[in-house]
Amino acid sequence: MNPITVIGLGAGDINQLPLGVYKKLKAMDKVYVRTKDHPVISELEQQEGVSFESFDKIYEKHDTFQPVYEEIVDILIQESKKQEVIYAVPGHPLVAEQTVQLLIAAEQNGEVKLQIEGGQSFLDSTFASLKIDPIEGFQLFDGTNLSIHDVNMRAHLLIAQVYDAYSASEVKLTLMEKYNDDYPVTVVTAAGSSSEQLKTVPLYELDQVVEVNNLTTIYVPPVNSLEEALKDWTTFRSIISTLRGPNGCPWDKEQTHESLKKYLIEEAHEFLAAVDEEDDFGMVEELGDILLQVFLHAQIGEDDGYFNLEEILASISEKMIRRHPHVFGDVSVNDSEEVVANWQEIKRLEKGEQEGSILKDEYRASSSLQTSFNYQKKAATVGFDWPNAEDVWIKFEEEWQEFREEIENGSAKTRIDEFGDVLFTLVNIARFYKISPEEAMIHANEKFSRRFQYVESKVKQSEKSFSDFTLAQLDEFWDEAKRHEKG
Repeated sequence: MNPITVIGLGAGDINQLPLGVYKKLKAMDKVYVRTKDHPVISELEQQEGVSFESFDKIYEKHDTFQPVYEEIVDILIQESKKQEVIYAVPGHPLVAEQTVQLLIAAEQNGEVKLQIEGGQSFLDSTFASLKIDPIEGFQLFDGTNLSIHDVNMRAHLLIAQVYDAYSASEVKLTLMEKYNDDYPVTVVTAAGSSSEQLKTVPLYELDQVVEVNNLTTIYVPPVNSLEEALKDWTTFRSIISTLRGPNGCPWDKEQTHESLKKYLIEEAHEFLAAVDEEDDFGMVEELGDILLQVFLHAQIGEDDGYFNLEEILASISEKMIRRHPHVFGDVSVNDSEEVVANWQEIKRLEKGEQEGSILKDEYRASSSLQTSFNYQKKAATVGFDWPNAEDVWIKFEEEWQEFREEIENGSAKTRIDEFGDVLFTLVNIARFYKISPEEAMIHANEKFSRRFQYVESKVKQSEKSFSDFTLAQLDEFWDEAKRHEKG
């Protein structure tokens, strides 16, 4: 097995080529290159007589880059079985060069012997051209595989592999998910060479006024204000930290986990209302309010020294991976019912054998309906449940009759008791039909509020009072409200 030696051609013209690399190229009869589209190659061919064999034609065979890189590596490995191979790539072999990474993987599998020799990285010249210090923090991305979720808006951002107008357009659209449309970006071409070009444009013009090629790097400077980084998670965390800090808001600084409980419930209900109304903008706003509560609790935990946001993220991430072995492991499932069954079994194993009643953690002080639902669901896990919905209906009729009898002959205490049984059985019916009684009650309350407000508006329009209307007249207003809702 002959070695494959990978050398870097630098980021610009022949003046940037290290002397050792230059001598190595001059000594070889043939050098493989990923692409001939590089100024050093044309100079070495014309002035020094170096022979290059490129893989440019492979790009024409495939619609995406990955199979191109894989085919190039396959050819290089096969050639190395016959003779020593010299493979030259733009820049430095270990900076933004996918074919080299594939060769390294092949070496780890024992398929090839690999030697990597230097070459000037485009990063050195780019930092110099832009006059930025990387110690301030920078990120390097592949423009063909850019995800906005990985971007830190407070770091210097360099995006390589932006070859043409199409890839520049894709980068632009991705960045616009997070940055303002007119945010300044700089297009750096052939950094450090005699043909170097730097042009700063608003983001929305990135693919319109600038010509890009394989020596192009896109530079996005760090944001300098909160207003420019409102879509960044660290911004929101900084806002909450400031609100709770020494010079923050007196109200926010006074809050505790206990004092915020009611707000979390309230915001969750408002989000559910937005879902029922199919109000996308409302859902964005209400989810933001819920997120505010989560971050406030996390900041309180950090301020008190008990936990922080990272621990919260680690806890839920570990749980999601652990309880989805059919996604992150080798477990197979046929449907969602098996997913739920696996979830419950994993949960049981995690908690181990519990002492005391299985209902002990199911009480919800904020909702009697939810507590009933939780009790019934938990009891059902050990077989204490009606076999089918029809039996629950029979139980409901029995409880309803007992309640009616107490209305006729019972006391206030027994009426409350029997009516509680009726409600408890209704919750059971909801559970059998996979209805959330809490959500149903929220929906009913909102519907009543909406329709009654309509009745109020009709009374107000008449310039009369409620006492001037009969119940039948008010009921007609109610029916009007229903008809309006149904369109």
